[in-house]
This record gives sequence, C-alpha cells and structure tokens, in this order.
Amino acid sequence: MEKKKIMVVCSAGMSTSLLVSNMEKAAKSKQLPFEIFALSGSDVNTYLEEKEIDVMLLGPQVRFMKKQFAPLLEPKGIPVEVISMKDYGLMDGESVLAWADKLMENQ
Repeated sequence: MEKKKIMVVCSAGMSTSLLVSNMEKAAKSKQLPFEIFALSGSDVNTYLEEKEIDVMLLGPQVRFMKKQFAPLLEPKGIPVEVISMKDYGLMDGESVLAWADKLMENQ
C-alpha cells in the first residue's frame, strides 16, 4: 500500500515538529501508512513542483496561506485546511491525524 502524504505547513517549518512527531506516533500505533512532514510556507511551492501530497494542513498561525494554496491544490482534489487552535495548542497528533485521514477519504 502506498503511503499517503500529509504536509503540515507553518511559518518557519519548526513549530510543527512536535505535532508531526505526535502524528507519526499515532499513525505507527494504528499501523497507518502515512508520510507526515512539516515545511515552512516559503518552501511549499518548490516542494509541490517535484512531489505530490494527499492533504495540506496549515498551522493556525499561517491560516492566511489557505488563500494562496487552495487555488493550486483544490482543482487536483487535494484538501487544504487549517488545523484547529485547540488541537494545535494541545499538540494532539492523534486528533489531527484522524481529521487528516477523514479529509483524504473525502477526496
């Protein structure tokens, strides 16, 4: 089974590292085939020129970037959504992972 790719975007690419780590732990415990990684908003376009993703999640601090990325990804059926402040603040990797999985199911 091919891994589904979840991109988590923040301003510098570092504030989401703990959330990504928690999401990876949740995926591993449930044996879900996900590749989860964080990028800074400035690196997204370069990444997308070369590789595909299945969902883009934006940190609350970069919610304004949805206007930039949604027109590029939504025509391809790739959801772009903002992580809830609550889940982000709690670094609730399990909840964010479940939500991302649901977003990908609706593609």
